[in-house]
Amino acid sequence: MTPEEMHALVRRLYPICRSITGDGVRETLAVIGERLALDVTEVPTGTQVLDWTVPKEWNIRDAYVKDPSGRRVVDFRVCNLHVVGYSVPVSGVFTLEELRPRLHTLPEQPSLVPYRTSYYAETWGFCLSQDVLDGLGEGPYEVCVDSTLADGSLTIAEHVLPGELPDEVVISCHVCHPSLANDNLAGVAVATALAGRLAAMGTRRHTYRFLFMPGTIGAITWLALNRDRVGLVRHGLTLACAGDRGPLTYKRSRRGDAGIDRAVTHVLGDRPHTVLDFSPYGYDERQFCSPGFDLPFGGLTRTPYAGYPEYHTSADDPGFVTPEAMADTLEVLWRVVGVLEGERTYLNLSPYGEPQLGRRGLYGSLGGRSDTKQAQMAMLWVLNLSDGDHSLLDIAERSALPFEAVETAARALATAGLVKEIG
Repeated sequence: MTPEEMHALVRRLYPICRSITGDGVRETLAVIGERLALDVTEVPTGTQVLDWTVPKEWNIRDAYVKDPSGRRVVDFRVCNLHVVGYSVPVSGVFTLEELRPRLHTLPEQPSLVPYRTSYYAETWGFCLSQDVLDGLGEGPYEVCVDSTLADGSLTIAEHVLPGELPDEVVISCHVCHPSLANDNLAGVAVATALAGRLAAMGTRRHTYRFLFMPGTIGAITWLALNRDRVGLVRHGLTLACAGDRGPLTYKRSRRGDAGIDRAVTHVLGDRPHTVLDFSPYGYDERQFCSPGFDLPFGGLTRTPYAGYPEYHTSADDPGFVTPEAMADTLEVLWRVVGVLEGERTYLNLSPYGEPQLGRRGLYGSLGGRSDTKQAQMAMLWVLNLSDGDHSLLDIAERSALPFEAVETAARALATAGLVKEIG
């Protein structure tokens, strides 16, 4: 996918009203399914999943608040953030004073509509800008939430690309938010593009599994359903907030030094970035990293959740995310894949003294060029540290050379019979 195609996918998905269950999730997955073959699982309401229970399914057709003239002053059809997620059905007439406890605004951002939900406590409410609320009279107001909350199911989708090894690299995206472009439609678009690149790659060393599911309850449900096979997860990333203009941020796994932690931090080393230690708050990395599972799962965002003023507001629209930022996130992920795919351990077959590289054609004929110098240094580092105990990523970290340069050097040395892969 081109950057423009990723942005077009964000724009197409943006109007759909998503939640942790319901037809909005299914419609979203159907659009993703036009590009990726998805294995969709429906988990019935009431199913016990670890310490949780799959909730009732929520769907909504319309919601509004009409003033005495019949004008919709709050209108779900204009912006699906206007209704509190999982609002139960309501129909009635209320004064402004009666409505106030159910009206949510952002006084410090008076022109914006906030995003609010109430998944596990049955209630109803509306979100609107403080500017609109300040302009309302005493009413009365006709109020309608045309929704259903009934037994149904929770929907999870997976896209799997088999590799030579059963070891899995898992990329997880949440698809439960309504019209919020960065959180997390940009993440969905980048994950879809990454899956497409991996499919075109042909042979893969690892198996890649992409998860598209609701936040928290979706990850908990997937873990409950896959408890007997999570040991196959070798590397994992939650992907969110992938399209804003901020620099990339990586949150380490609970382990702190897992392979995915080292791969991402190495790739980010040549650009402005932030690395955060693990905390049990955030996106679904906290479910995968819960102590009973303790999977090697980190989290990749650009600006982290709640770190930008548009977060969970109507300002997180398609104009807030850019094709260039999504393309940059994708390229970093692609380099991370390169590290995960290329990581090997070699043994120097000529460890006594430095072997003569020139007669093997391993030194470039043009001296002085920076890329030639880098290639030479990479060969020397690979030869020196290929003692069976240091992997290519170890060598890249210690030498401060790009992993790509170290891997290229190792392949050249292996072809020349100077090193061999072990393990």
